[in-house]
This record gives sequence, structure tokens and C-alpha cells, in this order.
Amino acid sequence: MLSHISALSGFIIPFGSILGPLIIWLIKRDEMLFVNDQAKEALNFNISMTIYALVAGVLVFVAIGLVLLPVVLIAWLVLAILAAVKANEGVAYRYPLTLRLVK
Repeated sequence: MLSHISALSGFIIPFGSILGPLIIWLIKRDEMLFVNDQAKEALNFNISMTIYALVAGVLVFVAIGLVLLPVVLIAWLVLAILAAVKANEGVAYRYPLTLRLVK
């Protein structure tokens, strides 16, 4: 659960949404299989959302980004909270539209 919630640190720390899950994954990946799985999932999701936000930010100059950027940010917030709740229940959560970069 902490790896999903730590992504919210991105509101305070630049790239904190990536650093939080990365640190948890690096510390606990060999000790706990469930934490390894969920921290990688959170890391992949936050990397994907950063890419999507950057693309939407560039598209602001074409006006479509004015719609896409808030959608990306709201989806990121809602899905991170949903994943934290599911992980707290012991259910492995899979984010939609996530690039699986860390395996």
C-alpha cells in the first residue's frame, strides 16, 4: 500500500511519484513478493503517467492538451488511491494503460 500512496509525494517533490515506489521496490523487492509486485506496478504506472503528462503538456500548445492534462492528472490521482485501497486489502492491483517498463 505504501508504494501506491508514496506516489502522491509527486505533489510536493518533483518526480516524487517515481522516487517513492522506486525506493520501496529497491528496499523490499527481495524480502516480500507481494511488495515487489505492487511496487513494480506502482513504479511502472507512475513512469507511464509522467510520460502521458509530458505529452499532454506539449499538446497544450495545440489546445487538445488543455483537456488531456486535467484528465491525466485526475486519472492518476483516482487510480493511485484505488490501487492503495486494493493493496491494503491484499489484492494485487493492475493499473490500466500502463507501460510495463520495469519487469
